Amino acid sequence: MATGAKEKYYQGTGRRKRSIARVRISLGENNLFMVDGKTMDEKFPIEEHRRIAMEPLQVTEMKGRLNISVHVIGGGISGQAGAIRHGLSRALLDYDPNFRPALKKAGFLTRDSREKERKKFGLFRARKKQQYSKR
Repeated sequence: MATGAKEKYYQGTGRRKRSIARVRISLGENNLFMVDGKTMDEKFPIEEHRRIAMEPLQVTEMKGRLNISVHVIGGGISGQAGAIRHGLSRALLDYDPNFRPALKKAGFLTRDSREKERKKFGLFRARKKQQYSKR
């Protein structure tokens, strides 16, 4: 590859709870899946979180064909895994629009908008009130 020549990549942004994931995919033989400079196993020690993040690749049968680089910020491990799944789905859609029906049917293109409700003043939590006493 000549110096100055850049490889073609496709990107997508995913969100879940308080997490935001920027996903870049490119064609390559290395089959790397790097999350914040770490391998998938280092970043997500729990198998369930790894499975959630990799689901779009299994649905589109692209596992083992792409190099994937992810930068994720905010939230916890579960939210980050969901954000990666959403971002990876969008990046795959950028790569090949024919993946849309499969990804849409699996529900990976829909943003899960559920977030924690803020605490209100005068209450213990978002909705928990002081116990009512009649006498």
